[in-house]
Amino acid sequence: MTDAIAPSRLRAALVTCSELPDLDPDDVPLIGALADRRVAATPAVWDDPTVDWGAYDLVVVRSAWDYAPRRDEFVAWARSVPSLLNPADVIAWNTDKAYLHELAERGVPTIPTVWLDPERNLSARAVHTRMPAHGDFVIKPTVSAGAQGTGRYESGDATERGLGIRHALDLLAQGRHVMIQPYQHAVDTVGETGLIFVDGRFSHAIGKRALLSGPYDADDASLYVREQLDSATATAEQLAVAEKALAVAAEVLPAAVKPLYARVDLVPDAVGSPLLIELELTEPSLFLGFDGDAVDRFADAIALRALRARVS
Repeated sequence: MTDAIAPSRLRAALVTCSELPDLDPDDVPLIGALADRRVAATPAVWDDPTVDWGAYDLVVVRSAWDYAPRRDEFVAWARSVPSLLNPADVIAWNTDKAYLHELAERGVPTIPTVWLDPERNLSARAVHTRMPAHGDFVIKPTVSAGAQGTGRYESGDATERGLGIRHALDLLAQGRHVMIQPYQHAVDTVGETGLIFVDGRFSHAIGKRALLSGPYDADDASLYVREQLDSATATAEQLAVAEKALAVAAEVLPAAVKPLYARVDLVPDAVGSPLLIELELTEPSLFLGFDGDAVDRFADAIALRALRARVS
């Protein structure tokens, strides 16, 4: 790949947030790998007013994990940045989990979801009737990152059900749309599988178990919820669901949009069939350290995009 890059040095910004100004550790090896490909890559905080985004051949969103409370500002920033990957149209669509409703309507197997709209001014009783009558369930805002604002509740426990109602009402009172989903217990046993794609091609997979054990606690909120991680092997059925999700997203998004990266998070349903939890196209961890060639694959894709941006 190195010989294919023009002698003049290309420049790429790897976008992060102020809490991780030097990038998440998983992305740090990209800097050296890109240098080997004649691309000078530097971390850049997305809301730093001193950054000259136009000075870069390519801007790649990575660990910008603090955007959720300022989603409109983040989308506006994305629309102002030239040569952004993934591009602003993707970010605008993918930063609100309402996209899952679109995917489900087009045949992608997803977790059944009840959607609550703040404009309906729902009462506590109305929220109560929309919660599952049996089993555990999860409440979360449609705009969040890293499981922020998310809680798990037991439907048969009156105290926890009350906490769930209060959680939902608090989110709605803030003008936030809310999702209620049955908790998928396979997360506790089999765990989730994340399938990572680079330039539309499958790269590698990881297994993870989210540490979502109980009701939401605002005093315990952090940038993201830590997970237990391991490498994984994607099954043919998982790959089929992931590719279906990406194909449907390509139908919904503008034709010219070609995502540089994607992570498709799946969990088995009660009979073992994969369900989509999230299609991460904005700022997903790609868990590059869990596959020996993943950094090189991603660096190759970035370098090629940067070269194309330079000559276009």
